[in-house]
Amino acid sequence: MSYRSESKLFNGSEKDISSPSSKLTKKESLKVQKKNYREEKKRATKELLSTITDPSVIVMADWLKIRGTLKSWTKLWCVLKPGVLLIYKTPKNGQWVGTVLLNACELIERPSKKDGFCFKLFHPLEQSIWAIKGPKGEAVGSITQPLPSSYLIIRAASESDGRCWMDALELALKCSSLLKRTMIREGKEHDLNSSADSSHVSFYGLLRANNMHSGENLPLNDSEVERQHFKDQDTYSDKSDKENDHDHEESDNEGLGKSEESDSDTSERQDDSFVDPEPIDIKETTYLEQSHEELGEAGEAAQTEVVSEENKSLIWTLLKQVRPGMDLSKVVLPTFILEPRSFLDKLSDYYYHADFLSEAALEENAYNRMKKVVKWYLSGFYKKPKGLKKPYNPILGETFRCMWIHPRTNSKTFYIAEQVSHHPPISAFYVSNRKDGFCLSGSILAKSKFYGNSLSAILDGEGRLTFLNRGEDYVMTMPYAHCKGILYGTMTLELGGTVNITCEKTGYSATIEFKLKPFLGNNDSVNQISGKIKLGKEVLALLEGHWDSEVTITDKKTGVSETFWNPTSDIKQRRLPRYTVKFEEQDDFESEKLWQQVTRAINNKDQTEATQEKYVLEEAQRKSAKERKLKGEEWTCKLFDQDSVTGEWHYKYADTRPWDPLNDMIQFEKDGTIQTKVRHRTPMVTVPKIKRKPASQKKGECGFSSPEPDNQDSSGSEAQLLKHNTRIRKKGADLGELQSAIESIKETQEDIKRDIMALRNRVSSNSPPVDYHFLQFKHYVFILLLVLLQLVINFLFK
Repeated sequence: MSYRSESKLFNGSEKDISSPSSKLTKKESLKVQKKNYREEKKRATKELLSTITDPSVIVMADWLKIRGTLKSWTKLWCVLKPGVLLIYKTPKNGQWVGTVLLNACELIERPSKKDGFCFKLFHPLEQSIWAIKGPKGEAVGSITQPLPSSYLIIRAASESDGRCWMDALELALKCSSLLKRTMIREGKEHDLNSSADSSHVSFYGLLRANNMHSGENLPLNDSEVERQHFKDQDTYSDKSDKENDHDHEESDNEGLGKSEESDSDTSERQDDSFVDPEPIDIKETTYLEQSHEELGEAGEAAQTEVVSEENKSLIWTLLKQVRPGMDLSKVVLPTFILEPRSFLDKLSDYYYHADFLSEAALEENAYNRMKKVVKWYLSGFYKKPKGLKKPYNPILGETFRCMWIHPRTNSKTFYIAEQVSHHPPISAFYVSNRKDGFCLSGSILAKSKFYGNSLSAILDGEGRLTFLNRGEDYVMTMPYAHCKGILYGTMTLELGGTVNITCEKTGYSATIEFKLKPFLGNNDSVNQISGKIKLGKEVLALLEGHWDSEVTITDKKTGVSETFWNPTSDIKQRRLPRYTVKFEEQDDFESEKLWQQVTRAINNKDQTEATQEKYVLEEAQRKSAKERKLKGEEWTCKLFDQDSVTGEWHYKYADTRPWDPLNDMIQFEKDGTIQTKVRHRTPMVTVPKIKRKPASQKKGECGFSSPEPDNQDSSGSEAQLLKHNTRIRKKGADLGELQSAIESIKETQEDIKRDIMALRNRVSSNSPPVDYHFLQFKHYVFILLLVLLQLVINFLFK
C-alpha cells in the first residue's frame, strides 16, 4: 500500500523526472549536435578562406577607378573572387585597401557624362559592405582617400570592359557557392606556379593565379586565419561550451578533417543538377574548303545575257501561262536561267567578310560600329554569277551548312539554313560566332512578280544582327532583284528598292537606296546606290557609289569625303575562305546532295537532263505533300521553330550568351546543332513554361513542337538551356499566353451567364403566372358606378 501511495504521490511529476541514463543520452546528443555545428561552421569558413587565399581562384582582375567620399577618383587594383571583391593599391606588393562582401550587395549600371563605363555596388539597406579584416589578417588597410561604407561607384576604361565586369560580378553575386567549389577543385587539379612579377590582366583573357600574388604574400595557413578572423561568439552557445572548447579541440580537428574529406567526395559525386564535361575528342562535322568560286565582274556586262532562239521559244511558252501582276512562285522556270546552287546557299554570300562584324563587336564608338555594320552589309553584293541566273527554289525540309574560319581571332562563323515552308516559300537562317561576339538570324519570304517585259524577285523579311556583349540588335531588310528585257531588248538583272538598318538601342540607323538604271542612263548609272547614316533624325554622313564597286562616304558636318568600301582585287583575296560539309557526311536533304544531278547536268550544259532531274525532285515533293494531307500530318521542321505570336522563325539551338574565355573553349557544329565545348561542369537550369495547344494544332506541327533534350554532352544541354532562355526572353510569347488565358476566362464567364439565364427561364416557366396588373378597365368602371350610386343615395336622403 505504501508503495502504491508513493507512486500516486509522484505520479503527477514522474514525466518531468528522467532516469540518469536518459539524461546522459540527451547530454551526449547535445554535444554531438554542437560538435557538428562547429564542424559545419569551420567547413564553410575554410571554403571561403580557400577562395580568398588561394591564388588560383580568380574570376577577374584589372585596374578600375573607384570614387571616394570626396568625389575624386582613385585607380586601384581590383581582384574578383567568388563572393568577395579584393581591392589593392598595387598588384605586386599586395597593399590591401579593403574587401567587399558581395553577398550583401546589389549591382546596377550608373549613367555618367565621363568616358568609360560606370556601375555601382551598394547595400539596399545602406549597411556596410566591407569585411572587418583583410586576407592576411590586416586590421587597417593601406592609406587612400576615404571610401563610402555602404556603396562603391566604379568606372571601367571602356564599355566592353565595364559590361564584362558587370557580368562577372553578377556571376559572383548569384553563383558564389558554385564558383567556390568549382574553382577550388580546378585549383587542386592544376599545379599553378605563381610569379612574383605580375602583368596586366586582360578582360578577355581573365587570367588566374600566375598574374596575381606570389605565395609569399599569403603566409598564413587556414587555421591561423580562422582563429584571427572567423572565431565569433556564436560558436559558443553557453559558458560550458566555451570552457569545454579546449577539451574538444583535438576531436574538432579530426571532425574537420572528416568534414573536408566528405565534402570533397560530395563535390566529385555525380548529381542530377550537373552535366559532366564531354571528353577531349569533339565529335563535329567535317568541313572542306570550297574549291571553286565564281565572283563575277563589276558593271552591267556581268548582269546581261543574250537569249538564244531556242530559249526564247521556251520563254514565250512560259509567258502564255502568266499574266501581269501574277505571283511566279508556283510557276516552273526553265533550267537555262538557273544558277547551279540553292537559294539557301546564295544567302550565305553575305558572310565572306564576317571579319568586319568581328571588328564591329569590339568597336567602342556606336557611330563607328554602325559604319562597320553598313560596310559589312555592302560587302555581300559584289559576288554574282555571270549573266542572268536564278538559284534553285529550295525543297521543303532542305538544309544547308557552311562555315568561315577567322585567322586573326582563331574563331569560326557558322551558317545554318533550312527551307521551313514551300507555299509560301520561306527560308530561315542562323549565323553564329560567339567567340567574336555576334550572331544573326532571320527568315526570307521569296516572291516573284511579272510585269510584262520585266519581273521582280522580292525578298520579304528581315535579318537581325546581335552583338552579344552589348545586347544590341541591328534589324535590316533586303533589296529586290529586277529583271528586264524578257520580251524585247537585252535581259538585264539589277537591284532596286530602299533598305533600312536600324539599332533601337543606340538610336543609329542607315538608309540605302538601290537605284535602277534610268531609261536614258549611261553605264555609270548602273548599280548606283545612295544612302544616309543618321542618329535619330540628324543626318551624320552620306553614302554614294555603286554596290558592286566603290562607295564613298561624306561627313555631313565637315564635308570631307573618303572611300568607304571598294572590293578591289586585294580585298577579294583577303576574303574569308568558306568551308562546306564533306559530301559523304551530308544528309539526303542537304542542298549539294539533293540537287547534285541537276547541278551536274547544268554544268554539262545538258538542259534536257537538268529539266528532267528537276522535275523528279519537284514531283517527289508534291507526292510527299499529298501523302501528308491524306494522313492529316503536318510538316515538322528539323532546325527551326516558329513563334506562335509573332510568326518569326528561330533556330532551336540558338546560344546568345556572351563568350566566356574562362569557361568556353571552342564552338563547333554537329548535325545542324551549333554547340560550345566548355571547361567546367555547367548547372542545368529548367524553367517551367505555359503550354498552349489550340484545337487546330497538331501534336508535331512545325513551329510549336519542343525538341527532345540532348543529354549526350554538356554543350548539347547548354543548347537546350539557351533555347529555353531564348523563349523566356520573348515577351511577345508571354503576352500571347496571357491573352489566351484572358480569352478563356471571358468564354467561361459567357457560359456562366448563359447558364444563369437558362435557370431563370426554367424557374419562371414552372411558377404560376403573376398578374401584377390585377385591376383591369372593367374594375375601374364598376368602382365609378358605385361611387355615383353612393352620391345619388346621399342626395335623395339628405
